[in-house]
Amino acid sequence: MVIVTMISSTGMVTKFSSAMRTILYLVFLRIRYPVSALPYASPQAPNYLPGYPDEWAFTTHQQAEPAPKVDYKEVMKDIVEVMTNSRDFWPADNGNYGPLFIRLTWHNTGSYRTSDGRGGADGARQRFEPERSWADNTNLDKARALLWPIKQKYGQGLSWGDLYVLAGNAAFESMGGPYFGFCGGRIDADDGSESVQLGPSPEQEVLMPCKVAGKCQEPLGANDIGLIYVNPEGHMGIPDPVATARHVREVFARMDMNDSETVALMGGGHSFGGTHGACPAGAGPSPREDPVNPWPGLCGSGKGYDAFTSGFEFAFTTHPTTFDVEYFNNLINFDWQVHVGPGGRFQWKPILSEGMDAPTAPTNDGRYPRRYVGALTSDIALTKDEAYKKLVELYASDQKLFNRAWSHAWYKLTTRDMGPRTRCSNDDAPPPQWFQYPLPDPPAQLANFEEVKQKLVEVLDDDTGEAIGMFTRLAWQCSSTFRSTDYLGGCNGARIRFSPQKDWAVNINVVSAIDTLEPIKEEFGDNLSWADLIILAGNTALEKAGGKSLKFCGGRTDATDGKGSEHLHPKITGKFTEPLVQLKDSMVQLKDSIAILSLTQREFAALNGAGYAVGDLRDCDGLFCRRNSFQTAVANSERPYSTTSNLTNIFFLTLLSERWDKYTIPDTGKEVYRARGKNLLMLPTDLFFLVDPELLAIAQDFAADNDLFLSVVASAWTKLSNADRFKGPTGNVCD
Repeated sequence: MVIVTMISSTGMVTKFSSAMRTILYLVFLRIRYPVSALPYASPQAPNYLPGYPDEWAFTTHQQAEPAPKVDYKEVMKDIVEVMTNSRDFWPADNGNYGPLFIRLTWHNTGSYRTSDGRGGADGARQRFEPERSWADNTNLDKARALLWPIKQKYGQGLSWGDLYVLAGNAAFESMGGPYFGFCGGRIDADDGSESVQLGPSPEQEVLMPCKVAGKCQEPLGANDIGLIYVNPEGHMGIPDPVATARHVREVFARMDMNDSETVALMGGGHSFGGTHGACPAGAGPSPREDPVNPWPGLCGSGKGYDAFTSGFEFAFTTHPTTFDVEYFNNLINFDWQVHVGPGGRFQWKPILSEGMDAPTAPTNDGRYPRRYVGALTSDIALTKDEAYKKLVELYASDQKLFNRAWSHAWYKLTTRDMGPRTRCSNDDAPPPQWFQYPLPDPPAQLANFEEVKQKLVEVLDDDTGEAIGMFTRLAWQCSSTFRSTDYLGGCNGARIRFSPQKDWAVNINVVSAIDTLEPIKEEFGDNLSWADLIILAGNTALEKAGGKSLKFCGGRTDATDGKGSEHLHPKITGKFTEPLVQLKDSMVQLKDSIAILSLTQREFAALNGAGYAVGDLRDCDGLFCRRNSFQTAVANSERPYSTTSNLTNIFFLTLLSERWDKYTIPDTGKEVYRARGKNLLMLPTDLFFLVDPELLAIAQDFAADNDLFLSVVASAWTKLSNADRFKGPTGNVCD
């Protein structure tokens, strides 16, 4: 039982259990926020703390699945109504929450990074730690509170992730911005566990440490933990636009954004609204520090004219609720000077000629002084880089061109983590875009797969045992590029035939397997895709080696190039080389990689064991290799291992029966482990199944039950082979 200690106003120390603390918290809510004070309170609506209604809406993955009955256009209409209904608990700037909703969308989607596919609005994990307490997300709890009545209206059919993106879309369109379209079907996460790697967290420090704040390197998305992109005050807090421009380009590239997209996104986002930093006191404690009253604002009333969000204080344009190119014109037409704003941070203001009035923007109902127009160091940076400056000038002179650039970049920003177009839940989603790496349609007339399988059996029957390893490894290397984080990769498309995949060191010699399959591909022609052939070859080889019967689901198609593979290099290749007593960090990496594959630890263990038993026999790298094949040259015909391919639990029996020492293979320098007194080898990742208690328990289960091992191999192999066969947000054409 959790005990919470509190000190009363009289100094008496009181202890409360977690249950009593919850009761007191609810009482506090009712006192602080009576029903009449709640935004959109109604007799039918439950009471909630403004800013945290979503934290109380507990849902399961199944419940959160999008329902086709939700009309996204109607949702956007409801959002527009909310936008212009200012609430006392968080008054709308200029009577319009549109800029706030745009920031909400931007900061949900902008966490995406290409390095591992994490981040983005899918999952709506900004509701949870660590994202909800990021400094860049200050006061976005209020935006989520404003959207709660809409979420409540549509229920589980409308995910929070879709609602967050629709909020930004509706805001842009209602304020005159171009609207390209919407891809629905985001599935809400149950917690923030998938954001842990974004940091700050112990896992993030292991997987992708940031040694110096402000200088975080890829695979992290931003150059500072807790920021969406860069420090807007300037790199390392120094108002140097030239240095900042370099980091803007680097960080946006981690999201796969090029220069034109970067400038369009910054200009479009800063067409609206402004920044808030009314005094140096700050926003107050974050939700992590004070979940009862987060970010109360320590400047005056803490809201409206007294709000503190970023610490900067100015409007971006003179009409902050209208989409146009004034932002670009201001950057070009004014000279700018840096100064320290009322929030204590470096910001920029125009240098005015004699007699010239400073550009200003209106405030709420004219009750407060007009706000001066200003800029961030990251804005000024766009004028100090030649490539960026040309784009600023281009967009400033051509509204239509900017509209097109903006709408496409915004759609990419909000959709990049959704995977292929086939995962969109709505029929009116835009056609496949290049960043979704669309595939051609599958063959109109599919090959007779039983006949194809018979040809594969003939190849395997005529072989000395090597083809089983070649085919299983080819299929594994093709399928194991899949990422469940952003739904990229997998064998559909057979991109393993092209660069960069075919050039990866871990794919050495897979061309031999492809060459062996070439005659079968030629015989069946266009009716048989390479992708189907590769998977069916792997299935047939596993069955031939003694595995259970595998269900094959055909209908894959072939890509025409290897685009989309740039960040999909397998992270598990067996090459962790730390001493066993220091494997804690590598264990985190292994389990993180297993999660990205959308496999359980048991499923991965089974497939790793299969690779040991029937993997490739020569010139091999990765997990689907016979381990003893590493110690002999390709040309050496006297191999110290059998070419017989039998799919059994031999990996687990061998691993648990021997004692292992680190060993370097003389011919190649490859670091492995060798059994004491025996000529048996294991990869460093294999030894994880001895030192990690969870993996050890799985290894013991499989060592004791070969039939269990074979069953899990069959189910896990089929699961990974079909993981990229999308049919809507959660469906699969093979189900």
